[in-house]
Amino acid sequence: MGALDARIAVVTGASRGIGVGIARRFAAEGATVVVVARTLEAHDKLPGSLRETVAMIERDGGRAHALTADLTDPGSRRGLIERCAQAAGAAPHILVNNAAAAIYLPLAGYPAKRFNLSIELNLHAPLDLAQQCLPAMMERGEGWILNISSATAKHPARPYLPWDVAGGSGIYGASKAALNRMSAALAAELLQHNIAVNTLAPVSAVLTPGVEMLGIDQSDPNFRTEPVEAMAEAALVLCSERAAVRTGETTYSVEFLRRIGRTVRGLDGTGEISID
Repeated sequence: MGALDARIAVVTGASRGIGVGIARRFAAEGATVVVVARTLEAHDKLPGSLRETVAMIERDGGRAHALTADLTDPGSRRGLIERCAQAAGAAPHILVNNAAAAIYLPLAGYPAKRFNLSIELNLHAPLDLAQQCLPAMMERGEGWILNISSATAKHPARPYLPWDVAGGSGIYGASKAALNRMSAALAAELLQHNIAVNTLAPVSAVLTPGVEMLGIDQSDPNFRTEPVEAMAEAALVLCSERAAVRTGETTYSVEFLRRIGRTVRGLDGTGEISID
């Protein structure tokens, strides 16, 4: 039996990267996964699509459905969780808010339009989708909400790294810091309903297509990476343990997995992946 047998999970931003990893790992543990992104087709500059995500899950013997929504648009988000329930046959047990806007620009000239888009997608959308999930979760008496955060939510420390001096992550990091705080508040409110709310961030960069497109100097000795499997395994733990055991935590993938002594499996649920 899988850890998520008979459960339905919604994963946003599941065309590529961390979202694909989490969706595949959940499906390998028996969940029916509804993957959400802006379009079914591939991005004109980035590899991956919802169609490919569903195909990978089905190839591994799992169950998945794809739905499109522009999560920056409140109108497009309206009724999304009901659509997910119709596609999967029941209301979601699990919501993973992974979709995000990572727009890296120095603050001195940061455009208001991009600021508003970042806050809408990184903060408002996760709360909106959580609110849509809550009635069914409360009625069922259990649920899991996982918000994907970022290490950029932490304050840069002096002496500043070249990355911090060059600037660019301020708005993204600020939106994720707000997401952490909002998640902690939601966890406190929902513990009585046995609904777990946590945030999860990579300890270091996950080499997704989006990260690679940023053009980060990977030869920099301060640049560290981790496998997407670490994020997927940590997400699985956080979306399977009861709220009474774990809620209201801001966790960092590899650190969390080492602390609890968890073995990292491949995205299809087999093998072992090194995080050393």
